[in-house]
Amino acid sequence: MNDTGTTEANMSKHRYRPEITNAGLSPTHPVTAVDEYNATRQVEVPGESPLTLYVDGREIVTLMTIGAHPEALALGYLRNQRFVEQLQQIKSIAVDQHTESVQVTTFDGIEGWDEKLKKRTVTTGCGQGTVFSCTLDNLYTLQLPDIKVRQSVIYQLLDNISDHNRIYRRSGAVHGCALCEGTDSLMYTEDVGRHNAADAISGYMWLDDIIGDNKIFYTTGRLTSEIVMKTAHMGIAVLLSRSGVTHMGLELAQELGMTMVARAKGKHFLVYNGAENIVFDAPPEQRPAHTR
Repeated sequence: MNDTGTTEANMSKHRYRPEITNAGLSPTHPVTAVDEYNATRQVEVPGESPLTLYVDGREIVTLMTIGAHPEALALGYLRNQRFVEQLQQIKSIAVDQHTESVQVTTFDGIEGWDEKLKKRTVTTGCGQGTVFSCTLDNLYTLQLPDIKVRQSVIYQLLDNISDHNRIYRRSGAVHGCALCEGTDSLMYTEDVGRHNAADAISGYMWLDDIIGDNKIFYTTGRLTSEIVMKTAHMGIAVLLSRSGVTHMGLELAQELGMTMVARAKGKHFLVYNGAENIVFDAPPEQRPAHTR
């Protein structure tokens, strides 16, 4: 298991991979601070730098990121925004940290850029996320899988995930997202915005040909409409968060048939949508006192 990548078990010998750099930055930086006792302490803070995405020389967007997994972030962004439909369209992904840019080159170009970029919505994502009209146009054509999740699996998964938020424990100020199967976290990414962490996971899924049919998507951040959309575009039907939900996020989950579990910590959680998909199998001694 790898906190910024994927497991060997999910890799296929014959899948297509574009030419790709490996130009990730250190996720944290040492700084000096003064604590409540007026004592000097050496601590770490997460990085935050712009990464401008170009496709075939055309500027698309500038993302604020810790820079630990820029290639996967760029790829997942293009995938979740529905700018690129097939990985085989992409020839190369090249990050240049000196110019704070990532250049994505395709084989035959992408048609309809003006139409794709003509309308955008700035979302509530940390660092400001963006949703384009083509993202919304394709949303309701998705067919999410119908899966059940056991209460006992949720409890064990929450316990296992707590071991992975390494950047947050060292420095704070980041969100984490995980791609999970059963009680296991297959990959975990952290970034200054939860939408970036989600896009990076989507990029890794695309590179390693991982499908979302039997997966759970976990995030430390609130469940907004943007996170629901990204989860749906990854083909994942179960969304789990330790934070809360927004009304628009809930309405969209209801429209898409996505199971939404939030305020999940320890032995507590709230199912905002899809309670019929939760198997309440935890023995009485594992349940919160007020539910026994």
